[in-house]
Amino acid sequence: MLFLLDKLISLICMLLLMICILLGVAFLTLLERKFS
Repeated sequence: MLFLLDKLISLICMLLLMICILLGVAFLTLLERKFS
């Protein structure tokens, strides 16, 4: 049970990290379009 919970937490952390990276990339492209 504890092992599964650990796996779930690491999976959620990876998903959050990927979402943050995608948002950051989208934000940077929007800024570049605005200033170009």
